[in-house]
Amino acid sequence: MRIHHARNATLFIETADQVVLVDPMLGPKGTMPPFSFFRAKPRKNPLVDYPESSRAILERVTHCLITHKHPDHIDDAAVAFLKERQIPVTCSAKDRAFYEKKGIKVVQGLAYWAKQEFLGGSIVGIPARHGYGFIAGPMGHVMGFHIELPNEPSVYLSADTIYTDDVKRALTELKPDISVVAAGSAQFDIGQPLLMRVDDVIRFMQDAPGKVIANHLEAINHCPTTRAELRERVSNERLTDRVLIPEDGEVMPF
Repeated sequence: MRIHHARNATLFIETADQVVLVDPMLGPKGTMPPFSFFRAKPRKNPLVDYPESSRAILERVTHCLITHKHPDHIDDAAVAFLKERQIPVTCSAKDRAFYEKKGIKVVQGLAYWAKQEFLGGSIVGIPARHGYGFIAGPMGHVMGFHIELPNEPSVYLSADTIYTDDVKRALTELKPDISVVAAGSAQFDIGQPLLMRVDDVIRFMQDAPGKVIANHLEAINHCPTTRAELRERVSNERLTDRVLIPEDGEVMPF
């Protein structure tokens, strides 16, 4: 297996015969409004271009996973891509109608904790809570995924979430070989963070049984945590040998 980190939460899971695209944000730099105006500099999103090194693998996508319908996880360019190519999509059952109305080919809608077949293996939808306190309500429902494919490492995609009992259950009961955590500590101008604070990201890494990939960094203007800051904290916690903090366009073999 190779995991290609593109930008923000967009990544590709490449196996011998499948390329699974996750949370595609494919549009050019600066094509969306800022998500914060006061807590962060009001720069248009995305802050960075989609990496050229990740363009070729788009041509080989066989399937797509979408954790939730926020524009930094599926933007207009991604909708057009999925619709034009009729890429099969797996998502939460709660979002299925939303995507189908856009002309996206949804082949599978998941309920939380219900295992289904997936590309010759299995997939489980994991509950996610998009924020601390009241802010999680208007952020809507989100679904992480635990994936087991034949002869490949198992993968847990946390999606946009804080650290919850469900997240801990996914780590400790399902025991993924690779876990991907949204680590940018995103926050709007009001309310608490929408993603794990750094302390909870570290807790996630400590509880994960295998390798951890930290993403959702330095691509959206309301994510204050930087790669450098996180690398320093990971080093201080003696987790460097288990944690990967990839640059945009980086490919990680497993």
